[in-house]
Amino acid sequence: MGQALFPAIRKKRKIMTVTTKQVDSYRFLDGLVKRLVRTWIGLEPQRDIPWTPLKKPLKESTVALLSSAGLALKSDQPFNQEGERQNPWWGDPSYRLLPRDADPKEIALYHLHISNKVVERDINALIPLERLLELEKEGGIGQAALHHYSYMGYILQPQVLLDETLPAMIEQMKQDQVDVVLLVPG
Repeated sequence: MGQALFPAIRKKRKIMTVTTKQVDSYRFLDGLVKRLVRTWIGLEPQRDIPWTPLKKPLKESTVALLSSAGLALKSDQPFNQEGERQNPWWGDPSYRLLPRDADPKEIALYHLHISNKVVERDINALIPLERLLELEKEGGIGQAALHHYSYMGYILQPQVLLDETLPAMIEQMKQDQVDVVLLVPG
């Protein structure tokens, strides 16, 4: 049966080797800090991942982007990098709104753990605003949300982020009638 369905594969008989690459999320940390952070993360209890099925098709949904890259409009207040320089265990727990029609040239990166070269090459790697608007135009999604969100992903003391920032973002998303949020890791 397989030979009849896939005659081109049967003729070529090439063997492909699949390799996987382990991503080292800690590669920019020195040895002691790397071990400390890994141990710290290992102390967190395992939790179920909450899954919420879509209530309507993606083609009818309003989609927002959530970037952990510490992005803000150049005209907005930057994320506090000085606080992190003074205390490497601290990260700015606030967030910034980016309008759906934000000009990529007007967005700046305020994150000490991400190279500015990424933004210079293509801001869509950190917040794919242009790609999302293309999906909207092509009918792949209902619409891009009025606002998109960015926060600093390097927060080792997350209480303010969890207790204040996330509820504020969720409230704004409800106001904008967001159905789907896509996390774009920085």
